[in-house]
Amino acid sequence: MSTENDKAWNKQEFEAALRGMENYYHIHHPYHTLMNEGKLTKKQIQGWVANRFYYQVCIPIKDANILANCPDRETRAKWVQRIMDHDGHPGDPGGIEAWIQLGMAVGLTREEIISEQHVLPGVRFAVDAYVNFARRSEWHEAASSSLTELFAPKIHQQRLNNWPEHYPWVEPEGYNYFRKRLTEARRDVEHGLAITLDWYKTREQQDRMIQTLKFKLDVLWTMADAMYMAYINDMPPYFNVEK
Repeated sequence: MSTENDKAWNKQEFEAALRGMENYYHIHHPYHTLMNEGKLTKKQIQGWVANRFYYQVCIPIKDANILANCPDRETRAKWVQRIMDHDGHPGDPGGIEAWIQLGMAVGLTREEIISEQHVLPGVRFAVDAYVNFARRSEWHEAASSSLTELFAPKIHQQRLNNWPEHYPWVEPEGYNYFRKRLTEARRDVEHGLAITLDWYKTREQQDRMIQTLKFKLDVLWTMADAMYMAYINDMPPYFNVEK
């Protein structure tokens, strides 16, 4: 016998449930709270930028895996734009290059950014788990996991609003990535939401999708955990091991 809790959400209810997952977004992590309040040191900002670069370079790989598993031509024609947004194309050097410019604006060199020498094991493991999830999952599920983009414009706008005041030493050209993603993320959300709201019909499927989104939120939160340990608590990996 079915209960009210088993009843499928309509599209409006389902979207509201997805948006309600914003409570788990890393905008609420202490690392990001301190960042937004202007309480991070230059080294802590640099650590975040250097580690987040690994996420940036893996996003188009994640999206390429989704494309590889997707038999729908119309979806592929739209989804491929995400890869071009990050990797670049004629007339646009792309988001990865914009992130490198952010790294240089906070005082890192291009070489140390792209070498990934500062990437923490916890960050690498979390990002790799996400790429592997996209590689192995049914393509609708992998595509829907990208809906953390629902919450991204808010965090980008916070940085654009607060960083110039809190971190005046950051070179202005470093903000191009955040500006770029304000429009791209909103476009991507529209497409990702359409796929998600159309595909998951039963309450069981919808609940599973909520857990898929939670997995992606866990990836982002875990990345911030690793950085908090290393740069806030001053406990980087093997800090207590004699070298």
